[in-house]
Amino acid sequence: MIDPRGPRFAAAVTTVVLAAVLITGSAWLLALQAAVFALAVLRGPSRSPYGLLYIRLIRPRLKPPAELEDPRPPRFAQAVGLGFSIVGLLGYLSGGTVIAYVAVGAALAAAFLNAAFGFCLGCEVYLMYRRIVSARSNRSPEVTP
Repeated sequence: MIDPRGPRFAAAVTTVVLAAVLITGSAWLLALQAAVFALAVLRGPSRSPYGLLYIRLIRPRLKPPAELEDPRPPRFAQAVGLGFSIVGLLGYLSGGTVIAYVAVGAALAAAFLNAAFGFCLGCEVYLMYRRIVSARSNRSPEVTP
């Protein structure tokens, strides 16, 4: 279980980084953000670079969280961010700047929603997917005459 403020902090940092990517067109900066996303997917949100920064510098100054959350939805959201970052990188590196701007813009919009409003779009997609899978597995098989 993780402190839900950690992923929101990570989303705020990600928002700044992705905005800088759009302003500068820096494929290197986007590659660094993609690496952060990859580490969050592989190690979990609280053990990613932004998660560790939150745990070491921010969380000690705050009251304990009111509740903890499952790390799987934020981890899935980081995987989605990684996917958009890879598409953006491929766009920048191949000269497809429109594709790069769209991919980075989509990731920026999702990060901003989480940072500003606490609405994790990737988390919601994960939960919707889990509900669909659960509903399908709970169906009783149809009996054919």
